[in-house]
This record gives sequence, structure tokens and C-alpha cells, in this order.
Amino acid sequence: MYEYKFSQFRSADLIRQAEHERLVREAVRGRRAARREAARHAAAGEADTGRPRRHRFLRAA
Repeated sequence: MYEYKFSQFRSADLIRQAEHERLVREAVRGRRAARREAARHAAAGEADTGRPRRHRFLRAA
């Protein structure tokens, strides 16, 4: 009888651990996606200033 109860307890514990790990992975994926999206929006805003590009140094004659 004790083996059966211990087996049930262990099974429930493993299920809880697996669910927790799934939630952690989902949260990490969400944070990564949000960071990528923010970086994409920031890069898109910085790329086009509307000014013609000028060289920093003049060409030698």
C-alpha cells in the first residue's frame, strides 16, 4: 500500500515539475519575442533619417 501511495505522490510531483518547466519556457519565449520585436521597431526607426548620407572625411585630391 505504501508503494502505491508513494508512486501516486511521485507521479503528481513529476507532473507539477513538468508544468512548471513548461510555464518557465513559455515565459522565456515571450520575453525573447518581445525583445526581438522591440529591437526590430527600434532598428526600423533609426535606419531612415531622410537625410542624404555624407562621408565623414573628404577625398584626397
